[in-house]
Amino acid sequence: MKLTNIVEIKATLVLKTGLHIGAGDSEMHIGGIDNGVIKNPITQQPYIPGSSLKGKIRTLLEWRTGEVKKEPLSLAQAKTARDPESVKDILRLFGISGDTKNQDEEVTEIGVSRLAFWDCELSEDWKKQLEDENLSATEAKSENTIDRITSTAGNPRQTERVPAGTKFDFKLTLRQFENDKPELLDLTLKGLRLLELDSLGGSGSRGYGKVEFQNLTINGENKDISTIKPFE
Repeated sequence: MKLTNIVEIKATLVLKTGLHIGAGDSEMHIGGIDNGVIKNPITQQPYIPGSSLKGKIRTLLEWRTGEVKKEPLSLAQAKTARDPESVKDILRLFGISGDTKNQDEEVTEIGVSRLAFWDCELSEDWKKQLEDENLSATEAKSENTIDRITSTAGNPRQTERVPAGTKFDFKLTLRQFENDKPELLDLTLKGLRLLELDSLGGSGSRGYGKVEFQNLTINGENKDISTIKPFE
């Protein structure tokens, strides 16, 4: 395979609602947050892991094919899929597992993964706004369970979120190899649009994690993905 180009997709990822991507805390502190968000260990500022973006976008694209399974799709599933080429395109973008018994010719057909997701740090202008206005980068959202018979609240807890309005620097690269189909870039953009229509992180069904890609560029050229129809 001959590498012919690397497409760079950049944007400002803006939170339209509060975002919670858990830090996996194993300790609970009296009077503290029950469920903290992941933070940069050096700056202690929240960020969005590239793995979270990759996993959610891949899942949405797999749901779109109608072939979603408990585990990420593999070459074995591509053989029995209703639309094998759609599954193979997802594998071309996100890669195939190296611990499965794939045939050499099948691996050669798919090649290496094309997409590389970067961790999203807070944008510089947002960090400056937080500093100038003496604001916190996160918020504590109090939640309760409601007894449906008595309407009384119980099990109070606090969930840490990154508040609506927060801006992150988003970057994604797409490696293009000789004979790659241009549709792979189109599929990538459909994945971004699906994420806008769905949610990122936890508790999406309760309104968390609605995001928008603003000022998106592809190799420096502006692209409005709000017009993309991901199901066509």
